[in-house]
Amino acid sequence: MPNSPADPLVSPLQLGPLTLPNRVLMAPLTRSRSKQPGDIPWELNARYYAQRASSGLIIAEASQISPQGKGYAFTPGIHTDDQAEGWRLVTDAVHAAGGRIFLQLWHVGRISHSDLQPNKQPPVAPSAIRAESMTYTSKDSGRVPVSEPRALEAGEIPGIVEDYRLAARRAIDAGFDGVEIHGANGYLLDQFLRLACNKRTDEYGGSLENRMRFARMVAEAIAAEIGPERTGYRITPCGGLDDPNNPADHPAETFGALAETLSSIGLVYMHAVERFRTSPDENRLESTLGAIRERFKGVYIANGAYTGDTARHRISSGLADAVAFGRLFISNPDLPMRLYKGAELVEPDQSTFYIGDERGYTDYPAMDL
Repeated sequence: MPNSPADPLVSPLQLGPLTLPNRVLMAPLTRSRSKQPGDIPWELNARYYAQRASSGLIIAEASQISPQGKGYAFTPGIHTDDQAEGWRLVTDAVHAAGGRIFLQLWHVGRISHSDLQPNKQPPVAPSAIRAESMTYTSKDSGRVPVSEPRALEAGEIPGIVEDYRLAARRAIDAGFDGVEIHGANGYLLDQFLRLACNKRTDEYGGSLENRMRFARMVAEAIAAEIGPERTGYRITPCGGLDDPNNPADHPAETFGALAETLSSIGLVYMHAVERFRTSPDENRLESTLGAIRERFKGVYIANGAYTGDTARHRISSGLADAVAFGRLFISNPDLPMRLYKGAELVEPDQSTFYIGDERGYTDYPAMDL
């Protein structure tokens, strides 16, 4: 790709040990195309990600760290040897195409259904409060309401932290360049932060320090295992939740404090979904993002409804170091080049987002050069 210093999108960025050739990153996107049984990545996934290797960094789709962490049918895992071997097909293909790739580590918490849980147990959560959310449990089920969860015992939480650590190790051993902790979208780590669904009175509830404890433990464990320079963290500070009745409480204070905590651990980046599904209050959003950027000393990645021009403005203004694109990478596998050249962008076919085969997945062509 041509590299023009006048275009911030294609300027290099240092991310820990990696030099990213551009600042157009691929956001993690659930596509529900793992091989069954076993939730195993396979050749179709390898082809899909290799097509998008021109991204400055691919952040691969959310992958459950344990059977308990699963919330949707056909999503991949990173807790078995077979899954790790499947992911090795992906990382080898991406690296052979010149790319760089992180894996997003996922525990959905209460955004699940008992049909997806081991022995059909209830999903787990900070407190036994059901989310107003939907999931799908099979190819034919359609979307169904999530199940009522049970509250985690305090003694169970260190075991989940260990699941995160082991998943991070498996990811690195499978060839990933790093991992992203999924602390966004109303999933387990995010649930602990929010008062609407965390009514605990122990060391994991109540004060902000207590509600951040689980996230801090996970970040510390993964950083100690694979290095903070290979560890990122994703947040949705002002919305983007699976449950619209679970808003962030004092987001500038909450996520500013989390940013400072993650910065003290040395995490290489924070990745914020700034706008998602609904438009947030812009003053609240900017004050929250300002608190995060002020208190986090690593790389800040912006995401959410960006165009090439708005991404350029955000980066050149110093308000973001890179921008992650989701939907546009589905239908434009060579998105960095298209944005650089100002080429026409293809809109994705939403009906194929989760259908499970190559349609709408690997059949979007690169543009003619």
